[in-house]
Amino acid sequence: MSAAETMRNSGVVPELQNEKQPLESTDAVAASTQSSRPRSVASSDSFKSTSSQVATGTASTASSSPPRSHGPTSTPLNALCASSKPPGTPALTAQQETMYAQVLATVSTWTSVPESTARGAKSLPLNDDEKMWMSRECLLRYLRATKWSVPNALKRLQGTLSWRREYGADTFTGDYISPENETGKQVIMGWDNDGRPCLYLNPGRQNTKMSDRQIHHLCYMLDRTLDMLPPGQETSCLLINFKGASSGAVPTVGQAKAVLNILQNHNPERLGKALISDLPWYVSTFFKLISPFIDPVTRDKMKFSPVLRDYIPPEQLWKEFGGDLDFEYNHKAYWPALVEETTRRKDAYRQRWQKGGNMIGEYEEYLRGGSKKSLSQELKEAEAILSKETEKLTV
Repeated sequence: MSAAETMRNSGVVPELQNEKQPLESTDAVAASTQSSRPRSVASSDSFKSTSSQVATGTASTASSSPPRSHGPTSTPLNALCASSKPPGTPALTAQQETMYAQVLATVSTWTSVPESTARGAKSLPLNDDEKMWMSRECLLRYLRATKWSVPNALKRLQGTLSWRREYGADTFTGDYISPENETGKQVIMGWDNDGRPCLYLNPGRQNTKMSDRQIHHLCYMLDRTLDMLPPGQETSCLLINFKGASSGAVPTVGQAKAVLNILQNHNPERLGKALISDLPWYVSTFFKLISPFIDPVTRDKMKFSPVLRDYIPPEQLWKEFGGDLDFEYNHKAYWPALVEETTRRKDAYRQRWQKGGNMIGEYEEYLRGGSKKSLSQELKEAEAILSKETEKLTV
């Protein structure tokens, strides 16, 4: 079905598919993890990168890994292996297209959303970056996460916009987060076989005491991981290795709920795989404690003690995790390189959105530099065809 037909669809369609429900009980937990960092509610910089560097060129696509100089590398990879193949966007049924059209029509009328998740919170205008966030694929992710319920998808979309404002997720800067990552306890490096960017979590490298900023750190790194998505891929791959982790590195149940709130409620359909290795007994016990809060869809994506080379090309898999990639974490080299690369990609994404006409419902494949035309171009072409057909009928 064409974009023009999708936008004209209307009517109520029965719910489809069976997907996860939101973790209703954890918004308050996540909202309470505030610190003294500078905050801005619904500022014009929401959903922006943390550097002023302007992007050039297009997003990196599949290619061979670049040759390495003598010694281990200490900076992020910037291109997929030729063997990594993003799956592309699955086709929708006519019913799903109709549901999507209903959601798109509604969010296109939004001019403001509440500044927090609190009842009766003041509404503030949507800024351009919040509109840009509501891509076609974003709206579809929320539909899938709510079993294709239009009202529930709309409720959760607005809830995430308000939560990001309240939580201050878009005020976290590289400088603010930097102390948390000095030992390399979280590393974005390479892509898996399906083109998912990989985020390594290393609890054994814990270097700070338990605090709100530890959760902010994960939120920031999840966003930066999504900046590394290639065209045709929407999900990420988490690699969690508990080697060397002490019992003190295990989060509290409250922290776990806050993390699950971020992952399940406010990043639905973003986790592709979670590959978990070297679990000591106390971590296994912890997973049993939080298991009731993990929805079935997320649990199905968790693989314990996997052979990582089966999921990630060896040349892009960190040696420490069983791969061939000679990588050594050096914070002074890695951190500025990560901020620069993710900023370049985010800026290019934003420039394409502006070039495409600042449209809600824009295609992420286009925004990430793929071969897909922009939504506005597709609509223009559809209208031109319709106009020609109308002329033929009137002759």
